[in-house]
Amino acid sequence: MNDRSARAAISVDMGGTKIFGMLNTVDGVALAEDTLPTAGRQEDAALERLATLIEGLLNRAQAQQVTVAGIGVGVPGMTDEGSVVAAPALGWLDFPLAQRLEARFGLPVVIENDVNLAALGEYGFGAARGASSMICVAVGTGIGSGIVIDGRLYRGHSGSAGEIGYMIPEPRLLDEPVTDADFGAFERLASGTGIAMRARALLKTHNLDESLGATAAHVLQAADRGEFWAKQVIDETIDYLAQGLANIAAVLDPDVIVLSGGVMAEPERWIGPISERVRRVIPFAPPIVASALGPRATALGATVLLQQSKSAF
Repeated sequence: MNDRSARAAISVDMGGTKIFGMLNTVDGVALAEDTLPTAGRQEDAALERLATLIEGLLNRAQAQQVTVAGIGVGVPGMTDEGSVVAAPALGWLDFPLAQRLEARFGLPVVIENDVNLAALGEYGFGAARGASSMICVAVGTGIGSGIVIDGRLYRGHSGSAGEIGYMIPEPRLLDEPVTDADFGAFERLASGTGIAMRARALLKTHNLDESLGATAAHVLQAADRGEFWAKQVIDETIDYLAQGLANIAAVLDPDVIVLSGGVMAEPERWIGPISERVRRVIPFAPPIVASALGPRATALGATVLLQQSKSAF
C-alpha cells in the first residue's frame, strides 16, 4: 500500500432510517463498510449512533494500519458551514455537527447535504468521472439534485441550489402556495410520492381500488402487468421528468446528467424514453446516464469534499 492509499477517509451517509459508513482510500477504494439503524428524531441519540459507527470504522482502520485523514458526513437536510440547519428526520435543527465530531475524534470533519454529496461522488468516482460540470438528480420519495460546476459544488445564494422539486411544471400550479415544509410542485408530480398520489387519483376516477397505487413500487409492478392506469401514470411521469431535465439542460448546459434514487432502481425503464424526449427539444442535450455508485454515492462524495478541503488530505 503506497503513501496515498495508506491515507483514508471515513465517509458516511446519514439517512433517515439507516447510517451507511465506509472506510476508504482517497481513491475511493473501500477498505471496510458498516451499516447501523438511525435512532429516530432524537438529537443526541442520533449523534451517538453516528459516533458508534465512526468509532467502529476507526478501529478497523487501526487494524489495517491506515491513517484516517478526515471524516465526511452527508445528511438529509440543509447544512451551512459545518452545522445542520435542519434535518427533521434526525431531529437536528441548527446542530453543530462538525464541531461535535471534531471535538470527539480530533479529526477534520466536513458535512454537506446528501444529494450534493451524491453529485460529488458521481463526479469524482462514478458516472460523471472526467466531466467538468454535471448534475445528479435523485428521484425517490421526493426529488432533489446536486450541481457540480468546474469540479465544485454550486450551492447558490441561500444554499438551496438544486432544489428542483420546487420547479413549476404547469402554469396552474403557480396558484398553489408552497412552504419550506411542503413537497414542491415538481416532486408532487414526478417523485415516488407523486407517482403514488397520481395513481390513486386515477384509480378513484375509474372506481378502482385506490390501494393498488399505494406506493410507486406498486404502480411500477402494475405497469409491468399491463394495467392501463399504471402505464398511463408511468408515461406521464416520463414526460414530467423529461420536461424537468430539459429545463435543467437549457439553463446549466452540463456535460452529463446522472439519475439516481429509489425510483431509478431500474434505469433501463426511464433513461431511453427520457433521453429521447429531451433530445427532441434541446439541440445541445447532454447524455443522461444512470448512477454508477448507487447507495455508495453520498459516502464517496464525502471523500471528494474532504479532498477539496484544506484541512484534510
